[in-house]
Amino acid sequence: MTRLNGFDPVVLVLFVGGVMFILGFAGCVGALRENICLLKFFCGTIVLIFVMELAGAVLAFLFQDWVRDKVETFFKNNIESYREDIDLQNVIDSLQKMNQCCGAQNPDDWDSNLYFNCSTTSKSREKCGVPFSCCIPDPAQKVLNTQCGYDIRSMEKTHWGERIFTRGCIPALEAWLPRNIYILAGVFVVISLLQIFGIYLARTLISDIEAVKAGLHF
Repeated sequence: MTRLNGFDPVVLVLFVGGVMFILGFAGCVGALRENICLLKFFCGTIVLIFVMELAGAVLAFLFQDWVRDKVETFFKNNIESYREDIDLQNVIDSLQKMNQCCGAQNPDDWDSNLYFNCSTTSKSREKCGVPFSCCIPDPAQKVLNTQCGYDIRSMEKTHWGERIFTRGCIPALEAWLPRNIYILAGVFVVISLLQIFGIYLARTLISDIEAVKAGLHF
């Protein structure tokens, strides 16, 4: 079970799954049974989620520096706990390999990890090294060399680029966002349109049910 900076992602997955189940149940049963209360709950919850998404996007844009600092702090905190959780290792390794980066700002960030730091008191074989996910892949190697990052930070920094990625993951993410801004915007627009369509259908059905019930009283 992975715990990222004291937070367990499984809790988030369970929460999102629970919300989706409740929404699906309310929308489906409300429509089938023509239950106005369930339909209003379904509609109101989607409106709330939509407003929260919009507010989150606006705040993230307005407070970019704050978000950047929080992400960097989060990444560095988890670098310190890298060897304590195999799932956490896999997450960080995947991020570094996918983005071809190493550390939060640079490979020296790994000095904050007990196993990779360069202190004279360290007896770790990984001392002054970096994880294998920081290494530049060698197409000729068919077997993954998990020791490729050993002792790399004890060398001159001018030679690091020959063996490992020297760009940090925060700068890599900052470079990735502008290149994919239209894709992200497209995804956000599609999700927003689906939510608005769901709200429209729910409100239309509620109005029809209320109209029918009002007609029955005459």
